[in-house]
Amino acid sequence: MPVEAPSAEKLLDMYARMWRIRLFEEQAEYQSSQGKVMGALHTYIGEEGVAVPACAHLQDTDYITSTHRGHGHCIAKGADISRMMAELFGRSTGYCKGKGGSMHIADFQVGMLGANGIVAGGFGIATGAGLAAQLRGSGQVAVCFFGDGAANRGPFHENINIGAVWKLPVVYVCENNQFAQWTPQKDVTLVTDIANMSPAYGIPGVQVDGMDPLAVYEAAGEAIARARRGEGPTLLECKTYRFHGHNFGDPQQYRTREEIAEWSDNRDPIKQLAAHMRDAGILSDEQDADIQNTVQEEITAAVRFAESSPYPTPDELYKDVYSYDIG
Repeated sequence: MPVEAPSAEKLLDMYARMWRIRLFEEQAEYQSSQGKVMGALHTYIGEEGVAVPACAHLQDTDYITSTHRGHGHCIAKGADISRMMAELFGRSTGYCKGKGGSMHIADFQVGMLGANGIVAGGFGIATGAGLAAQLRGSGQVAVCFFGDGAANRGPFHENINIGAVWKLPVVYVCENNQFAQWTPQKDVTLVTDIANMSPAYGIPGVQVDGMDPLAVYEAAGEAIARARRGEGPTLLECKTYRFHGHNFGDPQQYRTREEIAEWSDNRDPIKQLAAHMRDAGILSDEQDADIQNTVQEEITAAVRFAESSPYPTPDELYKDVYSYDIG
């Protein structure tokens, strides 16, 4: 069933969310350069055209799982950027009280079940959430975001297989940015189109241009609607590209400046959505400036919130921390 084209209001909201991700990530990198961000930082710059249009079809009661590159997913799903920034700063007002950092942000209130520092760590969580929704008959859907590197790990195969067998309401979204950390995808697998793996599980496999937000919106909408109807999972592959390094400080010796410039100058998903909206008479120069200025004010306020928040106190050291004895 064809997906209805997004309304002007929906497009403007998507555009603002994409800018919110872009400016949040740029600010996070700057604060990291100043020594204020605790731990590793993996930014989503360049991939905004995947998370935002996919999450545009979801309600707060629907679920997503994320990756180590999770800020974009958090913002697309509606997480509070002030609490996110506070978490990066290691402050007690952060989502994990300053003890989780960039790779462990979660907000169950908006269905964000967590970023994950383990490659392929989100598959079991999303599949389990889909099973729970199916058993409750709640009509909820779970979307599992993952990278191309995760497709070479066991949880990918195990969870998609069980999701297919049980017809769970899960959409598996591969953000294929063509590099697993510093390793080109083509160097480690002969199947570089992840969507082509879907026949092994008897589910649809769809590949789209992940730099085209409208193409992702349509494909994700169809997959999510199919899951809600009880028809089972879809493997959706979005060919995308991260404009910055794997993590902050990555020298990027594994790819050329010319390659990065080609993608960032000519394929930027924010520019593509802006061009579509201008052609449709939805976005004026004044509106564009207002959106960017408003988002920049939000980011500035988030930094102020983080800087003014206290660090966790020593008595918090062992709270909300779990371990088990394997002896």
